Amino acid sequence: MPTAVRFMPAPSRSNKRAAEARGRRAETIAAWWLRVHGWRILAQRVKTRAGEVDLIARRGRTLAFVEVKARSTSFDLALAIDERRLGRVAAAANWLAHRYAHPGDSIRIDVILIGRDWPKHLPNVWHGG
Repeated sequence: MPTAVRFMPAPSRSNKRAAEARGRRAETIAAWWLRVHGWRILAQRVKTRAGEVDLIARRGRTLAFVEVKARSTSFDLALAIDERRLGRVAAAANWLAHRYAHPGDSIRIDVILIGRDWPKHLPNVWHGG
């Protein structure tokens, strides 16, 4: 007996706008979180041909390219970051590093997860792939 295939309808414009607003709100919260912890935000939503970086931040000699993800459940947050997504951030960081890095800087990819609790900062999550 054949299995039925369900297709998800394309997101409506209002759904896209709502998702965009949630993403911007999450990035604002993440930027606040980083500032409270001593980071300086250098740029937000920087787009390259390779991908987009949500936040670029510096603390001392550390430059972080930060991916921000917001989800309503812990389960969804656990699935929000994968190698493909981090690879795109890393590729974009390669395009941007010359613009933001100083000689001797430590450069890394971080993730900030925004859920129902306090933001969770995951430092140095990408080691190539």
